[in-house]
Amino acid sequence: MSKTQTVNKTQVINNAEDINVKAQRAEKIWRVSITTIITIFMGIIVFPFFWILITSVKPTSQIFGDGAYSIYAGQLVLEHFKTVILEKGILNSIWNSFVVSTVTTLYVVSVAVLAAYAISRFKFKGKTFLLGLILAISMFPQMIVVGPIYNLFTSLNLTNSYFVVLPYSTITLPSAVWIMVTHFNQIPLAIEESAKIDGATPFETLSKVIFPLAAPGVFTTGIITFISAWNEYLLTVTLNTDKNYHTVPVAVSFLKTQFEILWGQVSAATVVVTIPTLIIVLLFQKQIVSGLISGAVKE
Repeated sequence: MSKTQTVNKTQVINNAEDINVKAQRAEKIWRVSITTIITIFMGIIVFPFFWILITSVKPTSQIFGDGAYSIYAGQLVLEHFKTVILEKGILNSIWNSFVVSTVTTLYVVSVAVLAAYAISRFKFKGKTFLLGLILAISMFPQMIVVGPIYNLFTSLNLTNSYFVVLPYSTITLPSAVWIMVTHFNQIPLAIEESAKIDGATPFETLSKVIFPLAAPGVFTTGIITFISAWNEYLLTVTLNTDKNYHTVPVAVSFLKTQFEILWGQVSAATVVVTIPTLIIVLLFQKQIVSGLISGAVKE
C-alpha cells in the first residue's frame, strides 16, 4: 500500500469518527431537549394537583394574603379534611358516585358490546348513517337533553334517586359503542366462522369466543365510562336536589357560602375524591393502554 493510499485511508477513518462523534452529540442534545420539554410539560400538568394538596392543609387565613404563594406558610392543619368528611358528608357523596358510576358502567358496557357487535358484524342498510348518528348524539350539548329528561323524571317520580344512572347513557354510551366497534373490527371473521362450524350459536360465539378476544377493549371502555360517570355534574345537580343523593362533583360545588367559596374545604374534598379514580388508573394503567393500542392499528 502506497503512502498516499495510507493517508487517504486515515483521513476517511478520521472523517467517519468525526461524523460518528457529531451524530452522538446531536443525539445527546436531542434526548436532553426532549427530556427537558417533557419534564416542563409534566410539571405544568402536575402543578395544579400539587397546589390543591398544599392548599388543603393550609389554614384559611393563609390561603389568601401573605401566605398565598408559599408552599409552607409555617403551619399545616387538617381542619378542612375533618370538616368535609365529618360535617359536609363527602364520604356519602363518594359512595353515591361509586354506586352511580358502577351501575352505569355495567349496563352501558353491556349495551355497547351488543350494539357494537351487531354494527361490526352484520350487514344492513344505513350502517354508516347509524354510526354517524351515534357520533352526532355524543356531540349534543347536555343542556339540550336536561329539560326533557327532567320533565320525564318528574312525571315518573324518579328524581332524588339512583335512577339518575339511566340518562347517564346519553354521555357515555355513544363513545362506548364507537370504541367497541373499533375493537370488534380487529377480530378476524375466520374465528367466528370456525366457531359456527363447530356448532356454536351466535350468542355462544359472542360470549365464549369474541368477548375474550375483545376483553382489552371492553376493559378500556369500562374504565372510560366509569370516569365519565364519576365526573358528571349537570344531570345530577338537576335531577337530584336532595343532598343525600349528591355525587362528588355536585357536593364539591356546594362547598360555599352566600359570599365566598370555601377554597380550603374545596381543596380537601378534591384530594379525597381524587384518590379512588387515581387508584383505579394506577392499578389498571397497563390494561387501559393495552386496550387503547389494540384497537388503534387496522390490519
